[in-house]
Amino acid sequence: MRIGELSDLTGVSPRSLRYYEEQGLLVSTRTSGGQRVYPDSAVDRVNRIQALYQAGLNSSTIYEILPCMRDSDGYPSEIADEQLTKDLHRERDRILQQIAAQKETLKALDQVIRNADLDRTKQ
Repeated sequence: MRIGELSDLTGVSPRSLRYYEEQGLLVSTRTSGGQRVYPDSAVDRVNRIQALYQAGLNSSTIYEILPCMRDSDGYPSEIADEQLTKDLHRERDRILQQIAAQKETLKALDQVIRNADLDRTKQ
C-alpha cells in the first residue's frame, strides 16, 4: 500500500510515517518512480508504534522494543537483553505512576461532576 493509504488506515500523517522510517521503526520498499510501498502488516506496526508513543516512550526506546514484541506470526524476532529489560521495568513503573495520577484526577473530576449534577437537581 502507498503512504496515503497507510495514513488513512492508521490516522497517522504521511509526515509522521516518513519520520518513523527515518528512525528505523517502519520499513518500505520503493517503486521505480520512488514512491513508498508498505506491506499490509505496516498497519499493525504503525498502530503499535502509536500506542508506545502515547505511553510516553521515545523513538529510540521504541526502536529497541519493537523487535522484541510479537509479530503477526505470534513470535518475537528478538529477546530483550538485560539492560533493555531493566529500562523497560523503569518505563513500566513510570507508566504505572502516570495511571495512578490519572485515576486521582479522574476521581476529582467525578466529584466536581457529581456536585454540579446534585446542585442542578436541587434547583
